[in-house]
Amino acid sequence: MAALPLAVLSYELLAGLWAGRADKSGGAMPSCAVLIPAHDEEGGIAATLTALKAVAPEELRIVVVADNCSDATAENARQCGVEVIERHDKNARGKGFALAFGRDHLAQSKPPEVVLVLDADCRLHKGSVEALAKTAHEKQVPTQAINLIDGDLKAAAMVQVSSFAMVVKNLLRTRGMQRLGGAALLTGTGMAFPWSLIVDAKLATSSIVEDLALGVEFAREGHPPLLLSSAHVRSAPADMRDALAQKTRWEHGFLQTLRSSALPVFFGGLRRFSLSEILLGLHLMVPPLALLLMLSGLAQILLIGAAWLGSSFFAGAAWNAAIVPMLALAGLLGLALTLIFIGWLIAGRPFLSGKSLLSIPFYIIWKLPVYLSFLKGPQALWNRTPRRP
Repeated sequence: MAALPLAVLSYELLAGLWAGRADKSGGAMPSCAVLIPAHDEEGGIAATLTALKAVAPEELRIVVVADNCSDATAENARQCGVEVIERHDKNARGKGFALAFGRDHLAQSKPPEVVLVLDADCRLHKGSVEALAKTAHEKQVPTQAINLIDGDLKAAAMVQVSSFAMVVKNLLRTRGMQRLGGAALLTGTGMAFPWSLIVDAKLATSSIVEDLALGVEFAREGHPPLLLSSAHVRSAPADMRDALAQKTRWEHGFLQTLRSSALPVFFGGLRRFSLSEILLGLHLMVPPLALLLMLSGLAQILLIGAAWLGSSFFAGAAWNAAIVPMLALAGLLGLALTLIFIGWLIAGRPFLSGKSLLSIPFYIIWKLPVYLSFLKGPQALWNRTPRRP
């Protein structure tokens, strides 16, 4: 049960550890609009818009979608000199509805050639808007910036480990999957779409991981998303309680996608001889890292127990039947942990100190309530994550 996910994880990490050459995008800048879905973001929306304007072309169109807000988000955004549209529908809550509302607003006039989505608490690095827009327009595929949390080695150990887990997921594994011929995953912010693709995309859903579902859908339609190494988007770390709430939303959504889409995507890829779909299906079969390590450790304990019983009460083939899977799983688990450690040495040290690295076992225990709550019922609401100013 744990062997296949460990093998896929190791294969992706092995392919994604080295940085390689940065992508280059040439040509003229296409017309581009940035959609910023915002729910009760009055405290930070102005800072986000100021930061965006500082790194974006002057002609960039910025549209804030104030979605079901009960505060001054819309007013504060208007004071920054950008377009603001307001949406009020308590029965249709979720980021997907906000994006569909913004997309439909853009369609009322001459639509842009590229639509870029940015969360209201995120920052794009200089040059990322141009790189994303040019690449999405040139290649006509959804294009994703490298989406990470700002490193803070003074943060609580659990927050640091969480930030490093995002490096493994959004950088190392995604880069590896793409190099192997697969599709990148969309992560909800810092992503650009050609208008020809987003105009008919199924955005208006209540999914708490609408970005993941959207990327899967594009890959199945023959438009696998692309991770762009020259574009970067960052968000500030949340405190421990809010980080756990955010992880709950993300990982519940991923587990729902794993349950509903992993096998259909994999077998659909086999039927169509589509390498990108096959690899995406395999990727979706890998549970979140903490859960995978938890399940692998439990499986290893059970196999050790079975091997001990086999050596005590049986002999020959019966004992071999227990010892072989135990050794195989131990080898795969050791390989995965070794590659994760190498990933930390290469890309993770700005996000996770050596001292906090030792807290990973406690991080796995810290995440246990996330998975237990999934068994009771997955989280279904789009809630903003409070972050440091």
